[in-house]
This record gives sequence, structure tokens and C-alpha cells, in this order.
Amino acid sequence: MNIESLARWMDAQGIAPGEPVEASGLSGGASNEIYRVSRGGRRMILRKPPRAAPEGRDATMLREYRVLNALNGTDVPHPEAIALCEDTGVIGSCFYLMRHVDGWSPMDDGGWPEPFKSDPSLRPALAYELVDGIARLGNVDWRAQGLEGFGRPDGFHDRQVDRWLAHLRKFEFREIPGLDAAAEWLRGHRPSHWEPGIIHGDYQFANVMFHHGAPARLAALVDFEMATVGDPLLDLAWVIMSWPDEGEDRNLYVDYTGMPDRAALIEHYAEVSGRDVSEIDYYVILARFKMAIVLEGGYARVVKGESDNPKQRYFGDIVLRMAAEAAELAATTRL
Repeated sequence: MNIESLARWMDAQGIAPGEPVEASGLSGGASNEIYRVSRGGRRMILRKPPRAAPEGRDATMLREYRVLNALNGTDVPHPEAIALCEDTGVIGSCFYLMRHVDGWSPMDDGGWPEPFKSDPSLRPALAYELVDGIARLGNVDWRAQGLEGFGRPDGFHDRQVDRWLAHLRKFEFREIPGLDAAAEWLRGHRPSHWEPGIIHGDYQFANVMFHHGAPARLAALVDFEMATVGDPLLDLAWVIMSWPDEGEDRNLYVDYTGMPDRAALIEHYAEVSGRDVSEIDYYVILARFKMAIVLEGGYARVVKGESDNPKQRYFGDIVLRMAAEAAELAATTRL
């Protein structure tokens, strides 16, 4: 990164002008590169597309900043948006700055930090705080916050199946059993009533941060690259589509020991959000259907030699499981 160029741009934005800028890499991958930036006592995070960015990545980055900026002043915990740069000549791509969040991520090395690691009885609050985040997000007055035109809520469910199948055709290279059955069921069981709101789009423990210490307190929702305005219940389904109940394998990408079951999370969401969750099976089927296609895109890039991201190499089996589980629920639900 060209630090001198970044400093000149920050001067023009009035961000501690004249002070030295320090930057260090935090993480990088197929989605974004993330840097710590400090200047004049201010701690910030810089997000930019990867060097080998897929087509349209700059536009996605701009959308992500628009959501963060819209959330400023709401009760949704998030990294405060500071400034956006659309001029790719500054550091080689568009980017934005947001305030640094003092907290921890469930994806940090070592699993749950103390006291949650040694005391599973404290973990249910982590789950309920997770659900609280999307309940608040979905209830934000998105029009009043400047997100008119950000998404197309009209006909949202009418478009979902065909939109994602069209996306799949861009990289399709193998058969995915169960996907067609799920698609057919979804076309015939669209929700009868729903209220538009902001959707995170990839909501899970991997994309939130918590404040340090107990009790559990959500510090920020992060990674809004798949956000839009649509049906917020899809975010709830994203959380619970692979959430293990008691008696199921609870040692997945995080340790779910001590966590509440799916029914308790659904009930909690309904209480906080005020939304009708009676058709949640539809949303879980849609979430699994969509997840299968999204991950297949990453796996296809690995198979075709277009990506060396080690995480994407494991997507292949997850895709098949998601599609199969979507078809299974479609065949057994009472909706």
C-alpha cells in the first residue's frame, strides 16, 4: 500500500491531517483485504478488494460502505463508517475506512475466550445476542436511513430461485443433487406475508464481534458485502440452517456446547423483532439453497485453477450437504 498517497487522501478528508500514518495487514483473502490504520491517536480499519478481485468487487465494496454509513446513529452495533474513497488511483483500488472495534471475534484462534471457554453456562447469551443483532437490523427504517433504491424488495421472493440458478450457470461444472427439488418447492411455497428490511446476507458467528468479558454483549455486525433490502427472516434462517440442537454434533466451526436449540433462537427472534416466524422452514430451505450456490462459486474457482484460497477447497462437500438438506426439509416440512 502506498502510505504517502493514503496520507494525502486522509489529509483531504480531515482525518488527523499532518499526522504520521501507520498501517499493517490484518487479513486477506478472496473477499477483502483488511488493514489496521492509525493516525493521530485514531484507530481505524481499512477494507479494500483483493488484488485479484472478481468482477464487480469495487461495486460490492461501495455497497458495503453505504450500509455502514446508513447504520450510523441506529441501535445496530456496527463499525462506524468514517470515509469512502472511490478513486482507484490512491492505493490501487477503492476502499473505505471505519472505526476500529475493541472486541473479539468468535473466529479468533483458540475458540471461545474466557470466561466463555471454561463456563458453558455463559454461552446462551452469546447466541441470543447474535440473534438480537439481526432483529435490530431488520427493524431499521431503511428508507429514513437513506437506503431507498439500495435493494429491490418488491418481488423479492419471486426472483430468488431464478436469480441464484442464473448465478450458478456462470460457473456450473457438476450436478448438485437436491438443488432442483429444493428450487421446485421454493417456487410453490413463497411466504404469504412479509415486511421488507435490511438483510446482512451472510449472518453467523463468523461475522460479528463481542465486547470483552461477561456478560455477552454484541459489539458489532461486520462484513456487509452481501447486504441488501429484502426479507430479514432470511438472516435468521442463515443462523439456524446449520445450528446443532442438543444431541447433534456441537463441535463445528465453533463449539456449540451449552448453546440454546434452534426453537429457542426462533422464539427469541420473534419476541425481539415482532416478526411472524411461522413459515421459517421456507427461509431455511432458501438459505441452504442459496448457500450451496454461493459456496459452489468459490469451489468452482478452485477446481478451474482460478483460486488458491485454501478455505474454498473444502466447499465442495459442504455444497452437496447444503443442497441435500434443503431438499430433505422441503420433502418433510408441513408448510
